Amino acid sequence: MHPIRNQRTLAAPASVAGFGYWDGRDVRVEFRPADAHSGIVFVRRDLEGCPRIPANIACRVEQPRRISLRKGTAGVEMIEHVMAALSALQIDNCEVWVDGHEMPGCDGSSRPFVEALEAAGAIEQHAPKARRIVRRVIRLGSADSWIEARPPRSGETLLRYQLDYGPDSPIGRQTFAISPTPDAFRSQLAPCRTFMLKAEADWLLAQGLGARVGYRDLLVFGDDGPIDNRLRFPDECVRHKLLDMLGDLALAGCELVGRFHAYRSGHRLNAEMVRAVLRETEVVRPWRRCA
Repeated sequence: MHPIRNQRTLAAPASVAGFGYWDGRDVRVEFRPADAHSGIVFVRRDLEGCPRIPANIACRVEQPRRISLRKGTAGVEMIEHVMAALSALQIDNCEVWVDGHEMPGCDGSSRPFVEALEAAGAIEQHAPKARRIVRRVIRLGSADSWIEARPPRSGETLLRYQLDYGPDSPIGRQTFAISPTPDAFRSQLAPCRTFMLKAEADWLLAQGLGARVGYRDLLVFGDDGPIDNRLRFPDECVRHKLLDMLGDLALAGCELVGRFHAYRSGHRLNAEMVRAVLRETEVVRPWRRCA
């Protein structure tokens, strides 16, 4: 088992601007350094009193196709790509100031957030990062969609996802596994974009959602593959599902060590797994000095 590491925060502020995929409004995100044990906290600077919304599973509210958080009357949504980037780059304490409820969609991936965070740099803090280790098999879901957690074999976290749209879909069946180290995330997951079938995109447009989003802003699959776009990886879709899973698991607020395997799982089921792991495990106490 790897030694418990110290917490980290940003060395300087960083920002990303764009527009929300759902509501189409311009929005700016500013990442600011935070004290040890602060965790990730979203701050709505556009609302009176700048309400703070901790990025933890207790604040999660159910909404389709995205992670949403709410504390009191204030909320944020579409935070999965932000949370995945912060988690993978081991930025444990950060204030995320936003001037709207929805995060910028950018190109549908975590890459713009990774680039901004890495440009700012990170510093180590004199406090250990909390860790929980999966000790027994936990399985949730049904035969059609499930996620399970198993004890680690080598002391590292491993994520595995099986995507299955059926043999006649332009997306088809894909499987990918990764240990989400900063380097692996940066090169293998961060560039992977949000995707959907054209029928799904048409339905969202009919509901008045996503009107500002074009085929260049994310992957929309027609019968012959992505429309007016190109894949960055042959299996980009399943890689993006792993990116989303990492964002979901980050709501645990600590380092989760185990093997997580999902089949057609989504945000709701991933969140249930976070709650189950928190119920079933205890925080590992550090055995090295944080000097």
